[in-house]
Amino acid sequence: MILGGDEIARTQGGNNNAYCQDNEISWFDWEHADQDLLEFTRRLILFRREHPTFRRRRWFKGQPIHGRGVTDIAWFKPDGGEMDEEAWQQSFGKALGLYINGSALRDRDPDGRPVRDASFLLLFNAHAEPVTFTLPASNWAGGWTRVIATDDARGEGGGGRLNAGEAHEVGGRSVVVLQAE
Repeated sequence: MILGGDEIARTQGGNNNAYCQDNEISWFDWEHADQDLLEFTRRLILFRREHPTFRRRRWFKGQPIHGRGVTDIAWFKPDGGEMDEEAWQQSFGKALGLYINGSALRDRDPDGRPVRDASFLLLFNAHAEPVTFTLPASNWAGGWTRVIATDDARGEGGGGRLNAGEAHEVGGRSVVVLQAE
């Protein structure tokens, strides 16, 4: 999560309720903001605005989608296999993947047409060291493009095509967002 003010190390002087004050404690000093973090945050806001996959109005069902061989949401272990109950019970797990199916949106646009978007795979690594993920099998997507990477100083994904089943390293304490091709 990014809290408004993180980009300028805004501490509020330790005040946990600065919103009731109209003084330096609650003001933003944009001139001293971390420009890279500010730009990254702007790109994230734009990315979310452009992709209804990340603005769902309804809960995921986790059910298979007819004729697709995939579900609306799926969780993966770093080895590329789907999470099972045993994997969820591991107390030391620090990395997992999340597939969000953009063709499974149940929302409608103002004209009543189904809303569709790209599908995405988010790779989360909470470990201090890099973790190598094996991308899911081709029934989820034949290929992926890196669009966001928090282990990059500017948060840029760097593009480049990755294939299903291919290994991909994710830096320590970071998230990578891959878009299905």
